[in-house]
Amino acid sequence: MKVTGLFNNAQKTVNVPTDAVVFQEGDPGDEMYGVIEGSIELRASDRVIRTLGVDDVFGEMAIIDSSPRSATAVATADTVLAVIDKHRFLFLVQETPMFALQVMSSMAERFREVP
Repeated sequence: MKVTGLFNNAQKTVNVPTDAVVFQEGDPGDEMYGVIEGSIELRASDRVIRTLGVDDVFGEMAIIDSSPRSATAVATADTVLAVIDKHRFLFLVQETPMFALQVMSSMAERFREVP
């Protein structure tokens, strides 16, 4: 699910080179990410489960339920990510209600695609 333009003025960003791992399946997580530039593959059990592009979000489940990462995230191009910690996530949910709906929609879409 695209969260159009929301991350263009992100407070914290990170540059991720092609083939770099953002996080590994099973890692603890206290941040989620929004793709500003580039692309990310989400992989679980060594298979690609989704490819994400500009304005897509990922890693949100770790913020919501404090669970380990359910997939590995790998940059498939030079990528710029907005980094959103729990405090910023709660701010965005409160100040931008559509953000919460878009994150939930993104999660639901990924769950529906799992065989």
